[in-house]
Amino acid sequence: MAIDVKGVSYDTDENGYLVNLEDWNEDVALKLAEGEEIGMTEEHWALIKFLRNYYDEYQIAPAVKVLTKAMAAERNMDKKEASEFLYGLFPKGPALQACKIAGLPKPTGCV
Repeated sequence: MAIDVKGVSYDTDENGYLVNLEDWNEDVALKLAEGEEIGMTEEHWALIKFLRNYYDEYQIAPAVKVLTKAMAAERNMDKKEASEFLYGLFPKGPALQACKIAGLPKPTGCV
């Protein structure tokens, strides 16, 4: 499978995740978000940046629990509020959808 962005084809796996992480750029992210029916806002981009930085540091995509804890701390929310915030941004699953848009592999433990 592949997606086409500005005349360039990018390989994706059967679930729509980029095959080559180096292929990611903001235009690719927008195309992936479109496929997920996500309209990207500053809050979406902030989470995408967090995910990419996390992956650069740990070489793994964070689980939802890690995302929730990080958002709770960053936004001075309790974990329930942070979880609701994340699911508001990415209704089909913050780790699954956000990692796909960030050009990262599917997080471990996600179905």
